[in-house]
Amino acid sequence: MLRQKKTIIALSLILQYALIKWLSNYPEFVERFYSNGVYIFISKLLRYTLGWLPFSFGDIVYTLAIIYILRWFLKNRKLLRKNTKQWFIDVIATFAMVYFAFHLFWAINYYRLPLHKSLNLKHDYSTEQLVNITEKLIETSNKLHLDIANNDSIKIISPYSKEAILKLVPNGYENLKSIFPNLEYHPKSRKKSLFSYPLTYMGFSGYLNPFTNEAQVNSKIPLYKLPTTTTHEIAHQLGYAAENEANFIGFLAATHHDDPYFKYCGYSFGLRFCLNEIYRRDECLYEDLVADINKGILKDFKEGRDFWQAHENPLEPLFKVFYGNFLKANNQSKGIESYSYVVALLVNYLEIKALVND
Repeated sequence: MLRQKKTIIALSLILQYALIKWLSNYPEFVERFYSNGVYIFISKLLRYTLGWLPFSFGDIVYTLAIIYILRWFLKNRKLLRKNTKQWFIDVIATFAMVYFAFHLFWAINYYRLPLHKSLNLKHDYSTEQLVNITEKLIETSNKLHLDIANNDSIKIISPYSKEAILKLVPNGYENLKSIFPNLEYHPKSRKKSLFSYPLTYMGFSGYLNPFTNEAQVNSKIPLYKLPTTTTHEIAHQLGYAAENEANFIGFLAATHHDDPYFKYCGYSFGLRFCLNEIYRRDECLYEDLVADINKGILKDFKEGRDFWQAHENPLEPLFKVFYGNFLKANNQSKGIESYSYVVALLVNYLEIKALVND
């Protein structure tokens, strides 16, 4: 009887896969009934249940799961030879249950309506538009930097501890919800990951645990990166699975914060994406624009680059390839490169905002 149940569960993986592929063709349906329906209930329930814990419950579950899986493989290694069919059924049945929970609790959001359609934004832009927005981001970032540092040549020392930053980050979402009600963030659940060292060597600043809805941040990253990393992971919590969309919403949440330090982190975050896109299009133009940026801001950028370079290792490219393929398998055709598409959202949104303000 137990074997029959395991076989049925294993075979359900085919049906689950077909259902997900079918849903991917109906983003409006996913947007209405899952992302703005079922998911809101599930995510809030998880955050109410686990958000109050001062530690990452999900990281503990992952640790115990890894130990259990290793123990299971060691204990059942003989079964692979004696009853290969049953061994594979056990493994596939387990994977089917994880696959089901992964999609039900979060991953169907990969197939929701693209954000530029929800916001009625264009998804393309010219180099002229990009340069215009980049110049405005430079102007705003320079002003915020100078107001905080009182010297355009020094990097900003964070006025807050890691704990304080995590506590204050949601204030930006509180301001943002008056413009975008769907971005109301309650209850809250953002935590330092217990896996911060492994994440650092894997090349990741944070992640969302899809099974517990905890926003995990790498506590080892430079402090000025912590505000936007946290706003990014909160965007994932709110159901925006695509990396480019989470980056854009993270930018909005940071720049709508009342605190000038958080605003600075947000605007310089957006500026870096635009500069990278300009560099890909025209290196000379990139150099001209960089010359207008406060040296203190460039020192912040350099600190970030130096941090990741100091932790490079032979395995990091493998993790990035794996994650890139994971993104491609979940409706992000460009994989990790999809991060750069945040620029289209930034340019078109900020252009409209400037026209309205004018």
